[in-house]
Amino acid sequence: MWTTTERRTTISLSPPSTPRLRLRPAARPPAPPGSARAALDGAWWPRSADPVAELPGLILALQDRGPIDDHRPITHVLLRTGDWDSRPRRLRVDGPADIRVVRLSWFDSLPSGLLTAVYADGRRVDLFTVPASTSGTEAEASMELASHPDNHIHAPGLLAALTSPSAGTDRADAPAGSENDWETEGGRLREDLAPR
Repeated sequence: MWTTTERRTTISLSPPSTPRLRLRPAARPPAPPGSARAALDGAWWPRSADPVAELPGLILALQDRGPIDDHRPITHVLLRTGDWDSRPRRLRVDGPADIRVVRLSWFDSLPSGLLTAVYADGRRVDLFTVPASTSGTEAEASMELASHPDNHIHAPGLLAALTSPSAGTDRADAPAGSENDWETEGGRLREDLAPR
């Protein structure tokens, strides 16, 4: 049985922001038989860890994706508990054409940095959620990788690359062109996509 708190619908008091979102290209050749599906459908870089402020813009952007006759609303979003400041269960999203309530589910077991949006027809979009505090250069590199059609790195691997101890240390004493420079300037992320 649901408590009153669980049934309450949360409403964002600010208008939805334009999300910093990068998705895999929609039109791409089918993967060869036996090949693995891309690990992620793209990446999103929210401006804060407040789901009430950040999710409406993302949900509206994902609903607008695709041909006009194929619009399906997002009905459910799965999030990792530790990635966000609050945990509302239902969120009202005021779109240009309608008002919709989206169910939010919170999991401790969901991989770090993963957000899954589920459409009404059952399709899903798996996004790497870049931490809001990430620098612009690092965020852009990880979003580029996450949305690349050949990416097979899952959200925890991308997050580990962003939060590795070497990423935040001062390298004033490291020689120019060193491996540390390569790692912190996105080289490791981009190296994963290099042709073999």
